Amino acid sequence: MTSEAALPDPHRTGTGPLRRMTARSRDEAHRTATPLELFFDLCFVVAVAQAGGQLALNLAEGHLAHGISGYAFAFFGIWWAWMNFSWFASAYDVDDVAYRVTTLVQITGVLILAAGVPRVFADNDLTLAVVGYVVMRLAMVTQWLRAAAAETGGARTMAYRYAAGITVCQAGWVLALQLPHDVLPYVLPLGILAELSLPALAERHTQSAWHPHHIAERYGLFTLIVLGETVSAATVAMQTALDEHEAVGELLPIAGGGLLICFAAWWIYFARPVHDHLASNRQAFLWGYGHYLVLGSAAAIGAGLEVAVEHAVGKSHVSAAAATAAVTVPTALYLVTVWALHARYSKTGASQWVLPVAAVATLACTAAGQSGVLLAGLVSAAAIAVGVVLHARQSPV
Repeated sequence: MTSEAALPDPHRTGTGPLRRMTARSRDEAHRTATPLELFFDLCFVVAVAQAGGQLALNLAEGHLAHGISGYAFAFFGIWWAWMNFSWFASAYDVDDVAYRVTTLVQITGVLILAAGVPRVFADNDLTLAVVGYVVMRLAMVTQWLRAAAAETGGARTMAYRYAAGITVCQAGWVLALQLPHDVLPYVLPLGILAELSLPALAERHTQSAWHPHHIAERYGLFTLIVLGETVSAATVAMQTALDEHEAVGELLPIAGGGLLICFAAWWIYFARPVHDHLASNRQAFLWGYGHYLVLGSAAAIGAGLEVAVEHAVGKSHVSAAAATAAVTVPTALYLVTVWALHARYSKTGASQWVLPVAAVATLACTAAGQSGVLLAGLVSAAAIAVGVVLHARQSPV
């Protein structure tokens, strides 16, 4: 007998290379991430790795402001393009030939952006990164035009608003490349604000049919992949340091603390399902936008661990406190933002304060210097242990 989960998806069945791109149902059962979406995530994390690597390089050299500003800009381009595709796909994925090819074009765009990330940091040259970004976003315009052609009424108007708004924003980015470098710091925030405002304007009267469970899973999977990249970056840094310096005694505390932080980051994010809290556009947009800090801080932890390793073997140009802060600051930011976005919804009483207190304690570990990374890891592990105990006490027998 065929199981319900194995039944064909009526929205994704049919023949020919082109299907009508009508909205999917929010009540659709068994909605999970597709292999194309997973491939999309894996390619996007290449750009995340580039941004994290450049952040680590700048922090280790003591270029704090330049490193953070470059990372914030590069990560915005990566995150925003990923986020827009994920929400669109949640509503309109038809998995036909045209949809697949357009998605592959977006992947090509992020790889172009990734190739341009080092130039953003080294020479403030945004050209290649913006070209990659524009490729991704114009591909989304074609997707929204397809949706508009298949929809009627308010849904069609919404799709046209997205297509027009994205096109205008991309024209703005191209024009920004013609401006003098000393003007760009004042113009770039305006472009970012325009991009962030577009979904609220486009969906002012009609909401896209995103699927709460699917969206929660998509964000969870991308967070998982970013955390994996963080572990990978830290491992490569450890291996390089050991091959060149064999400083096992100095590196073991960093390795132990880094692993505890990454394990705790995974634990707190996936402790409770969050899709039930995504009941409206307002809740979902705030939750989705907040993941800029969740994902950005998760990737920055890996960069911070690289800095801590370089300091331990005498290759960085920063103090022990600064090297430790490269780990503790993004860790604390991650703890606070995950708590604010969804962990707090399942907390009551004393358990509500575990993660905020852990974030403050993590920041305090910065003062411990080189041993601060291990202490921050122990704080993260203690937060998980305390949370588990409090949850067990509050749960009915």
